[in-house]
Amino acid sequence: MFARVPNPIPARMKGLNRAEICDTNFIEFVGALPPGPQQGPQPAAPILPGSTLDAQSFRELFESQLISRHLDLMARVLRVQNKVFYTIGSSGHEGNAMVARAARHTDPAFLHYRSGGFMAERFRKLPGMDPVMDSALSFAASKDDPASGGRHKVWGSKPLWVLPQTSTIASHLPKALGTAMAIEAGKRLGQGLPIPDDSITICSFGDASANHATAQTAFNAAAWSSFQKLPAPVLFVCEDNGIGISVKTPEGWIAESFRHRPGLDYFHADGLDLVNGYADVERAVEHCRRTRRPTFLHLRTTRLMGHAGTDFEIEWRALEELCAVEAGDPLLRSAQVAVESGLMDKAEVLALYEHTRQRCFAAAEDADKRPRLTALQDVIAPLAPYTPDKVQTEASRADYSERRLQVFGSEAGLPENQPAKHLAVQINQALHDLFAKYPETLLFGEDVAQKGGVYTVTKGLQKAFGPRRVFNTLLDETMILGMAQGFANMGMLPLPEIQYLAYLHNAADQVRGEACSLQFFSNDQYRNPMLIRIAGLGYQKGFGGHFHNDNSIAAIRDIPGLVVGCPSRGDDAAAMLRTLAALAKVDGRVCVFLEPIALYMTKDLHAAGDGQWLFPYPAPDQALTLGEGRVYGEGNDDLLIISYGNGVPMALRAARTIEQQHGWKVRVVDLRWLVPLNAGYIAGQAKGAKRIIVLDEGRQSAGVGEGVITALVEAGHGQVPLRRVTGVDTYTPLAGAALLVLPGDADVVAAATELV
Repeated sequence: MFARVPNPIPARMKGLNRAEICDTNFIEFVGALPPGPQQGPQPAAPILPGSTLDAQSFRELFESQLISRHLDLMARVLRVQNKVFYTIGSSGHEGNAMVARAARHTDPAFLHYRSGGFMAERFRKLPGMDPVMDSALSFAASKDDPASGGRHKVWGSKPLWVLPQTSTIASHLPKALGTAMAIEAGKRLGQGLPIPDDSITICSFGDASANHATAQTAFNAAAWSSFQKLPAPVLFVCEDNGIGISVKTPEGWIAESFRHRPGLDYFHADGLDLVNGYADVERAVEHCRRTRRPTFLHLRTTRLMGHAGTDFEIEWRALEELCAVEAGDPLLRSAQVAVESGLMDKAEVLALYEHTRQRCFAAAEDADKRPRLTALQDVIAPLAPYTPDKVQTEASRADYSERRLQVFGSEAGLPENQPAKHLAVQINQALHDLFAKYPETLLFGEDVAQKGGVYTVTKGLQKAFGPRRVFNTLLDETMILGMAQGFANMGMLPLPEIQYLAYLHNAADQVRGEACSLQFFSNDQYRNPMLIRIAGLGYQKGFGGHFHNDNSIAAIRDIPGLVVGCPSRGDDAAAMLRTLAALAKVDGRVCVFLEPIALYMTKDLHAAGDGQWLFPYPAPDQALTLGEGRVYGEGNDDLLIISYGNGVPMALRAARTIEQQHGWKVRVVDLRWLVPLNAGYIAGQAKGAKRIIVLDEGRQSAGVGEGVITALVEAGHGQVPLRRVTGVDTYTPLAGAALLVLPGDADVVAAATELV
């Protein structure tokens, strides 16, 4: 029976903070324990009769618990001295060390921020690693931090396969599930995995986070996979402490919600008691590994010392309740077992406790003396790596001619030997080319397989490359992007499709908070190479309305590290896709290819049947340079029109009218690359221009145009007569009314007239 400390707290302790109380509780509790037997169990013997946990394992788990606890205590003390910068602790959750012990260090782990015990125990898996020093460096935001290089306090380790997370609220669950799916897909495809074939993924989170929409989408997708008997070896570890910051989880809610959930195999374990909990943890891990099924481990924990160092629970939580929580401290139970079993006497327990304290403080003092990030360039170095020469070499590499002949059927069937085509066909041909070039490429999304996509852009891909490489997903953009990250983690090159730009917004955090942040928070040790295709922008006819004419470009322009390309014509699209794939392969970049739906089938420019928007397919060794635009009317300086996507053919049509009305020679520039905007290129194009129009179909207050104008002004072109033609700040209505809120040819001509 677990002997608890008495709930009433002596008057002398009421002025102490809760960290000091937990510290004092442990010392006094151990001192009051009755002596244990003189002879303890042998290392391989059960720690207590009937337990599956042997004495050696118990001792090591106890040591990991103590490391986690003293890192928390150290952080509370040294934070006020400005020597550490993070106080969300793991106290009460130290039982998650059992999960680390039962699993392997090659099982990819996506961890809850209260995972100090897990990390301390996983460090045992490889010799020569020091969890205390590594953690201290992270707490101190030191450049020497091996996880993030001083960018954030994260639990992460490249050799231990712990992919760094920041303070996630369940946003890591989709990519954890995606990684589990990718392990199985890699085996089916014969792709060499970077981890053993029977690996599982581990994903921990709190009971409050289990209610988040992003968590629920992962649970649903896991169950969906399980229902279809698709392997998905993910271990969801819900660390249930009964509270989320200050909002209590109804007692029994997690068990009631997940115990009978179809497709999730439920296990419960007591994370407050190593002796009783370990067998259940071990069963859950073994079950997940053996069955390859999504497994839900409900781990009982508690939360000590508040949510973080700034959370003074005594101000909003009853003292009696706090005392009851602190009486359930899992370290008290572990100390009791250590003494009761005879493994250690009280003096040894207290000596180990104090030795661990000294070790943590010594490491923290050492870490405080190490250099921190002080230069902007050092901070952003891992965010957006770019090696232009290597990318260009890879993009133009064309050493797969035999495979191309197999895919396209014959020399005559090669797309460069075909007549000029429109945008949708050339994207399709370019995707076939990429699949021939990169056998590790996968394309997936809604309706992309047999149907070939809503606009037939992916037609024939599944037939050519098989259902293991081209497949439909459930209708869930969050999970589509989570799967993409999983495939990237396992060394593949995913090409997820988001059917419409409007459908991205409820899943954008998978790009913003997860995919694009990984290189930054792992100091470029982990990368998420992927190429996300998104159909979007306006001007659709016959199938309109907001959700199919979404011009919310700002949603993707404001993501650090992201690359966004937007073609206006087919040959550019093919060359840009090669560049984006090379960026993903060489530099690990997360890339978006924004495809203008209204231009998919466009063949004509000025008049029906003129065929002026059909272009020859570029040979496979042709690619574009990131940031390189296209110029129409080189040297024409009377008027410069800068645009992208749908705006390019619009600008060319308007240019003809403007030349007829005003006699001006007009130059049109297609930016092609929206993120990052090439300010130098924009400024260079403006040199000599007498007038400038920036044509941006995005909304007036949130498009691309303001970035272009900023580049012009900062380059000294602010005195040149300038107009901006944009969309209106509204949603796009149905039918002909859509053209009232989107810019048109006449609007460009009118803007030119204003510049006369």
